Parts: sequence; structure tokens; C-alpha cells
Amino acid sequence: MSDPARISLFDLTSRAMSAQMVRMNTATSNLANAGTVASSEAEAYRPIRTTFSVALDEVSGIASVSSGGIVRSETAPTKRYDPSHPLADDSGHVYEASVDETAEMVEIMESARQYQNMVQALQTAKQLMLETLRSK
Repeated sequence: MSDPARISLFDLTSRAMSAQMVRMNTATSNLANAGTVASSEAEAYRPIRTTFSVALDEVSGIASVSSGGIVRSETAPTKRYDPSHPLADDSGHVYEASVDETAEMVEIMESARQYQNMVQALQTAKQLMLETLRSK
């Protein structure tokens, strides 16, 4: 932002779009790692989630959203007995990533829809600006 006293629609939507892209990328990373196995619980993939933070502009009173970071889930991997697997531990177990593929697909669709909403808001703002300029 160039002027801290003015937050534009473009600033707000770009922050929201960026946050939704991070959200979509974490879900796709989880999906890509679904079904992966490891030889120990500590090495097994754990799903990640995006956290969001809200920034309130003191001057305008407008709140915006941004990605607050990424956190790793504490969900334990699934322990499965498979002694023939090359990664099986001494007791014949492998540890599979606890990724819910359906939930990740819903997460991707929701983030894509929110991103699309922000694109539509920008297109509407652009159209309104052009109509305003034409009417002068």
C-alpha cells in the first residue's frame, strides 16, 4: 500500500486472493501426500493447514485477511501391518499419512470458489470505474 490512510479494493482483494492460493496449495500438498507411507510414526506425513489472520486498518476501519502461516496437524498416522512392504519396521508395520482425500477436495473447491469471487469483485470494480470515466 502506498498510502496507509487509504486501502483500495485492489489491496483487499489481492490479500484475500493470496490467502486463498496458500490455502489451495496446502490442500493440494496434502492430496499429493495421501497414501504415502513411512517406516516410523515420526517420519510419516502429517497434513498441513493454512491459518488466516485479520488486519484492521486503524484509519479506515476496514479489515482485510491474509495468510497467517501454515500449521502441521497433530493427527496421528495410520499404523498398518504390512510385513512385505519395503518400509515396514521390525514389527512389520508401516505408517500411512492420515489425509482425508474428500476433505482436501472440498478444501480445494472452497478456496477456488473464494478466489473466483475475488476475481469477480475486481472485474465488477473495473467495470464500474470504466463506466464512471465514460460518464464524465
